[in-house]
Amino acid sequence: QGRLEALVNFQTMVCDLTGMEIANASMLDEGTAAAEAMTLALRARPAGAGKPFFVADDVLPQTLEVLRTRAAPLGIEIVTGCPVDAASHGAYAALLAYPGVNGDVHDLRPIADAVHAAGGLVIVAADLLALALVEAAGAAGADLCCGTTQRFGMPMGCGGPHAAYLATRDEFKRQLPGRLVGVSVD
Repeated sequence: QGRLEALVNFQTMVCDLTGMEIANASMLDEGTAAAEAMTLALRARPAGAGKPFFVADDVLPQTLEVLRTRAAPLGIEIVTGCPVDAASHGAYAALLAYPGVNGDVHDLRPIADAVHAAGGLVIVAADLLALALVEAAGAAGADLCCGTTQRFGMPMGCGGPHAAYLATRDEFKRQLPGRLVGVSVD
């Protein structure tokens, strides 16, 4: 019971910080969580939508490498560029960093609005500690959020270097990979 309580508290904390409605009970690392978000968005894309996936050029390099590895066998074309150009590539989804690898915090709202207008989903690789100070990615238009909890000093273990997270809007809950821990009434 203690482990389940810890997992539901983890999910609740992630939802509170990201502004998302549902989160899973941890992933391996940020790169893996971003790759799972990429494939979730692929499954959720409208019929007939293309397969390019946009990645902002200020995403962590190790995250980009995991995305490229996961995208190759699925036939997903990874397109990188400046975050403000996310909507101009006809991508089914765009991954943005919040903040970027250099610490830059972009205003997500106009970028998210443009990607949504172009028919894409917005994924934000968000630093949870930064989300304690800046606007929640969900409130700024993100459809999915992913990232790591290492910034909170999580120890190594539990099957990976540290716990990562993946959170989304309620409409994608059936697509969410991993474990979901919830509270029920019996």
